[in-house]
Amino acid sequence: MAQVVVVGSYVQDHAWLVDRFPQPGETRRAHGFNTGPGGKGFNQAVACLRQGVATAFIGAIGDDHLGAIAQQFARAENLPCRWQVRKDFPTAASSIVVAANGANQIAVNFAANEHLDTDFVRAQDNAFAGAKIVLVQAENNLDAIATALQLGERHRLTRIFNPAPAVPGIDASLLRRADIITPNETEFSLLLERIAGAAVEASTLASRGDAELHALARRLGVSTVVITLGAQGCFVSHGDDRRGDAVDHYRLAPERVNAIDTTGAGDAFSGALAAAMVLFHNAPFHRAIVHANRVAALSTETVGTAPAMPRFEAVVARFGA
Repeated sequence: MAQVVVVGSYVQDHAWLVDRFPQPGETRRAHGFNTGPGGKGFNQAVACLRQGVATAFIGAIGDDHLGAIAQQFARAENLPCRWQVRKDFPTAASSIVVAANGANQIAVNFAANEHLDTDFVRAQDNAFAGAKIVLVQAENNLDAIATALQLGERHRLTRIFNPAPAVPGIDASLLRRADIITPNETEFSLLLERIAGAAVEASTLASRGDAELHALARRLGVSTVVITLGAQGCFVSHGDDRRGDAVDHYRLAPERVNAIDTTGAGDAFSGALAAAMVLFHNAPFHRAIVHANRVAALSTETVGTAPAMPRFEAVVARFGA
């Protein structure tokens, strides 16, 4: 039985490796190409599963070749999936351009992901019944995400919401259905503006003081806010429930790695965080954050998204227990 349920997106990634991003109207010769499974939800489910935690994935795909690839990869990973196979919408696909410094530019058609039926999600109630955590993102239609959070609440699961991308429909009521949110700098900035009316430049967040970041995070009204700061690590802000931590806010530095592709690092973090909260459930939240930070860092040393998610043994071998 799954301990973590991930309700989210599947996207077939198509990635081109270039020395630098092309200028408008310019054609760059790519020095590499790969295609593989991705999508925030699926990436996070794979990251969670590869930490050794029983995981189930719920999502929508098309009745097409890319949908068949999704199912084949999930079987090879031994990842139990409950697919809503749509005949009226195709499987989602993305175009990813990765520069030599590891930065990426992405265009995606979410296709079937935007039509995940709420009735289909509700029909998976038995998957939630025995779980401990539900993890969702925003690459699906938000009514399906709200339904998943409602099921998590009904079954007393810890609810983690990765509000990515920060689409306009994410409002205070949806955000506050979660116990933990994991935005990056851009998503955090957009949520602050939308929900708290605070205009904060995303590029300045990592350089702001911890007390200021904590005060800003508290304005979102969510129990625990974890801001992923890319190459600057991450920042944790708790409300009244510190989840076993000695302090209510802190920053964690990034791990040293040889990053070649940062695509999917945020997904590695969120998926590994869910897993680590199960693995280290008797330890302070900080222990889970350390592990998630390590998984995210190590994922950047491999090109791709879902296939780049490192396994628990590789993380321990690299960074220690």
